[in-house]
Amino acid sequence: MKYFWEGYIHPILRLLRPRHIVEIGSAQGWNTHNLLRYISFSRRRLTIIDPSPMFDVQAVQEQHGERFQPLLDISLHALPKIEQCDVVLIDGDHNWYTVYHELQLLTKIDPFPVVLFHDVEWPYARRDMYYFPETIPETFRHEYANLGVRRGHSQLTEDGMNASFCNAITEGGARNGVLTAVEDFLQQTELPLSYYHVAKQYGLGILVAGATSRQRRLIEYLNKQPSIERR
Repeated sequence: MKYFWEGYIHPILRLLRPRHIVEIGSAQGWNTHNLLRYISFSRRRLTIIDPSPMFDVQAVQEQHGERFQPLLDISLHALPKIEQCDVVLIDGDHNWYTVYHELQLLTKIDPFPVVLFHDVEWPYARRDMYYFPETIPETFRHEYANLGVRRGHSQLTEDGMNASFCNAITEGGARNGVLTAVEDFLQQTELPLSYYHVAKQYGLGILVAGATSRQRRLIEYLNKQPSIERR
């Protein structure tokens, strides 16, 4: 997500002026610290959801106090604890089951928040990756291997990218990948959502409901950006 901060995420936040931001998947905290700088000049709040962040959560908590809330759990356990938020950044477990059900849980928030996704392009648009395979029900979990992905090759390889991750052996097909999860959610939801797509840096997806005046202003803004495709 950090690569999208200047060109996309920060302008979106400036338009929306969210009171509560949720970040799913903080990892080393690169984008988290961008978000913390953003909330530091206001009364806004940031909640991160990650079972094992790779930065000093306690030090950040001491610095920012109640404006920073870490939920150290997987997203499908932590999201039901969120009663209200304005923006959600999803960059956690890159697989169909997790992303689809994250979106289902977010429908319980009114109004539906603006949602930004990472990895809606290759390699995980149409291929599942599991950080914790045991948390995915067997009927939704593809056969996987600790082998890497290589652009232009559907088969996993020993010398490919992300070889230490649990990557689905098969690319494409039903219930496989982040973008597939977003598309399946859009097909079944009754919410009037607009989806926007940025193709660079493994892909950024943006879901907007247009339920508030600020969300509608965001839609107008996104429609004018030549690098953002409305789908």
